Amino acid sequence: MSTTTLERPVRTVATRVERPTPPSALSASLTLGWRSVLKIRRIPEQLFDVTFQPVIFILMFVYLFGGAVSGSTQEYLQFVLPGILVQTVVMASLYTGISLNTDIGKGIFDRFRSLPIWRPAALLGALLADGIRYVVAAVVCLGVGMAMGFRPDGGVLDVVAAILLVLVFAFSLSWVFALLGLVMRSAGAVQGVSMLAMFPLTFASNVFVDPSTMPGWLRAWVDVNPVSHLVTAARGLMAGNPQAGDVGWALIGCVVLVAVFAPLTVRAYRRKS
Repeated sequence: MSTTTLERPVRTVATRVERPTPPSALSASLTLGWRSVLKIRRIPEQLFDVTFQPVIFILMFVYLFGGAVSGSTQEYLQFVLPGILVQTVVMASLYTGISLNTDIGKGIFDRFRSLPIWRPAALLGALLADGIRYVVAAVVCLGVGMAMGFRPDGGVLDVVAAILLVLVFAFSLSWVFALLGLVMRSAGAVQGVSMLAMFPLTFASNVFVDPSTMPGWLRAWVDVNPVSHLVTAARGLMAGNPQAGDVGWALIGCVVLVAVFAPLTVRAYRRKS
């Protein structure tokens, strides 16, 4: 039997095999997001910042400054805990850029680009997976506060709404740090620049004190700081007295962050490809 005769059945079978349908953009993003979740399970030390930082901040600020600021640690706890929750979750979002930069440096994203999937799936999956870190930070912060005596006047739905608002804002802000992770040359540089941007956002706000006692030039910044609007909205929701204006401004801030930085981040990711 000739070689040509033997090859015909093989060619016939090969032509009949259908190529698998490429995964959708959502499916690919969720799959690569699950990869990031598995990284957390294998290296739980990645959660140290979102588990120990809120505990340290709550204990330190409540018991060191509570009496001086509000005259009572319990009264100050009621005021400061929503702010520390916002600060902890928002600061957790900068890990996105550090993680992206580390993976790019190791060549992991080069492997993803060779796959027949939606190109930004790895980027979006990483951002979605970091939502677990935000949830852990919020739960730890609220749990420690409740153990110390924090009692929100709002109902369960109000507290959940406040946490969801903070999570949405953190996801929106993570696009900024993802962009930094793509354009900076090292993870250390990403961390340094991110912290430099994070300090005026979180500390120069109404997280820890009432801005009415601040000098005029500083209060002008605090009044326009999006984190301040987020903190006021979270406080109002947890107190059962939501302020529509502050909730609206917080959501507008989320829309602006995503509308501006998501396209820039995707463009930088594709150019890096």
